[in-house]
Amino acid sequence: MIRKLSLLFAGALMGASAMSVVYGAPGSTANAAGSETYRQLAIFGDIFERVRAQYVTPPDDKSLVENAINGMLTSLDPHSSYLNQEAAKDMRVQTKGEFGGLGIEVTMENDLIKVITPMDETPAAKAGVLAGDLIAEIDGQEVRGLSLNDAVEKMRGLVNTPIELTLIRDGADKPIKLTVIRDVIKVKAVRARVEGNVGYLKINSFTEKTFDDLQAGINTIHKQLPDDKLKGYVIDLRLNPGGLLDQAVSVSDAFIDRGEIVSTRGRDPQDISRFDARPGDLVNGKPLIVLVNGGSASASEIVAGALQDHRRATVLGTQSFGKGSVQTIIPLAENGALRLTTALYYTPAGKSIQGKGITPDVKVDQPLPEEFKGRDSSRGESALRGHIKGVEESDEGSGSASYVPPEAKDDIQLQYALDLIRGAKTDAAFPPNPDKAVMNQ
Repeated sequence: MIRKLSLLFAGALMGASAMSVVYGAPGSTANAAGSETYRQLAIFGDIFERVRAQYVTPPDDKSLVENAINGMLTSLDPHSSYLNQEAAKDMRVQTKGEFGGLGIEVTMENDLIKVITPMDETPAAKAGVLAGDLIAEIDGQEVRGLSLNDAVEKMRGLVNTPIELTLIRDGADKPIKLTVIRDVIKVKAVRARVEGNVGYLKINSFTEKTFDDLQAGINTIHKQLPDDKLKGYVIDLRLNPGGLLDQAVSVSDAFIDRGEIVSTRGRDPQDISRFDARPGDLVNGKPLIVLVNGGSASASEIVAGALQDHRRATVLGTQSFGKGSVQTIIPLAENGALRLTTALYYTPAGKSIQGKGITPDVKVDQPLPEEFKGRDSSRGESALRGHIKGVEESDEGSGSASYVPPEAKDDIQLQYALDLIRGAKTDAAFPPNPDKAVMNQ
C-alpha cells in the first residue's frame, strides 16, 4: 500500500482476510500419521535439542517452538499462521471493533508518532489532542526507537487508566504534556456522508459492527437527503483489507433481494457451503456503484463480486487484490489460536477470485502523486510467494495500485462514479440490468 502506514488503536485491522471462527474446546481430530511422518518428527526433535544445547547463546524454547510452528504454516500459504496468546487476543479485539484506548489514528513520521486525526467524542479529542501533533513521549518514555506497533500497544490499555502524552505542536514554543484517561473506543467500520445528491458509504473493514454501522450510515444519509432527491449510492471498498465472512454476507444481503451471495468450497468436493440473500433492499433499489482497487481484498471482493454478478451494482476502479481464501480461526490451548486456510470462495456466477480478483465493469485509474511515481505501486495475491494458485488465475495476475487521494476533489475514481450516477457521464455498464444477472447453475 503506498499511502502512509496508519493504525487505529485497535491495531492494524485484519490484513487481507475473510475469516470464520470455530468456537468450542481446543483440539481436533486428524488422520493418523504414517511411519515416515514420525521419522521426520524425530529429526525435528533431534535438531531442536541440538539447537538448545549447542547454539552460541541460549535460545528461548518458547520462541523456537512458535517459530517452528509458524514456519510450517507459512509454508502452506501466506495467510495461515499460529497466533500466540497475545496475537490471538489482538485478533479478537480487531474483529470486535472496540477496545480500551485513546481514540486517535496515527502514523510514523521522522521517528515520532504523528496524529492523523482524533476521533470525535473520544478521550484524546476531549483532552485537546489535535491533528498534526507529534507524540514525543508516552508516560515519560521517548517514542524514538519504538516501532509503530510498540507505540500503539503502549497507548492501548484498561478503561479508566491514565496515560501521559508529551506532544510537539506547530506554533507551540515548548512541548505540551497532556494526561488522557483511556475509555472504550468504538471504531466505525462504515463512514457515511452526502456528496451533493449522492449517498457515499465508505466501508473500512468487516468487523462485528460493520452491518450495524452500514444501517446507521444509510439512515444518516436518508435524514440529510430526501428520497426524491437521492440519485444513488457509492459504496467505497478501496483499501478495505477484508475481515469477517458473515459480515460480508450481511452487507451484500443489504442490497440483494434473493439468490446466492457467495459459496465456499473446502478440500472435500462435498464440502460446499452456500450463503443466500433474504428479501429486502435497504436502499429500495437505488442505483449503486462500488469502488475497488488493489487494496480491496477478500471480504471486500465477496461484496463486489456478489453485487456485480447480480447486476445490482456497477463496479468501478481497478483490479482488486485477488484473495479468494477463507481462514478459520481454531482456538488452541493457553488461549492461542490457529489461523488455517480451509476453503476458497466463489462468486454467485461460480467464479473463483483467488489470484484473479474482481475485474471492474468500468476501469478508471487513479493517477499517482509525483512523489510516488516510479515506484512499484501494484499489489495482489498472485504476487505473494507461496499463494494458492486460483483456477481462474492467469499470467496477468491480480491486484493494482492502491492509492486513494485524501481529498475527494482529487479522487478521480470517486468523481467519475458521482458523474455516472448524476448523468453527467454515461457508460454501457451503468446502470446494470438485473435481468442479465449471471448465476451459477
